[in-house]
Amino acid sequence: MGLMGAITKTVFFAVPVSATFFDLFGTVVAVEGVSMQPALNPEDNGKLNTDYVFLNRWSANGLQFQRGEIVSLVSPSNPSQRYIKRIVALEGDTIKTLSYKHKLVLVPSGHCWVEGDHHGRSVDSNFFGPISMGMITGKARYIVWPPHRWGRLEVQEPDSDRVYQSRACFCD
Repeated sequence: MGLMGAITKTVFFAVPVSATFFDLFGTVVAVEGVSMQPALNPEDNGKLNTDYVFLNRWSANGLQFQRGEIVSLVSPSNPSQRYIKRIVALEGDTIKTLSYKHKLVLVPSGHCWVEGDHHGRSVDSNFFGPISMGMITGKARYIVWPPHRWGRLEVQEPDSDRVYQSRACFCD
């Protein structure tokens, strides 16, 4: 087998294996915009930085989420668009909204309430309401680029004056 045959064999093996890995386990994505400031894309001397984060897709498969996690989700209004937001409330919680059509919303079963950290500069649940947890495609775990921002993304509990957590169990 010649060099060309070896390269072809490697490509036909590596591409599907790599695609499967990134689809199932995780991938690195660029975060665009200011909606998650100051946690992501902070300004430095008036210039907007772009953070790249590792999205753990595997951990989102079980639909087990906690308040304060940063997640990637499919846009409810445009399936080809993805958002990165923080989970503020989970199913059964009542949330005091910032600008939604209802002041108080009971988050339905199988749904959550997501918001950008930079209120007023984010298209989030205050715009489109609670989202199905099935729309979440990954959990943002680490900033991987730029190097001076490397680190784990922290879970930040939402303001306790906005979220009234359910004491009920939604068990099957």
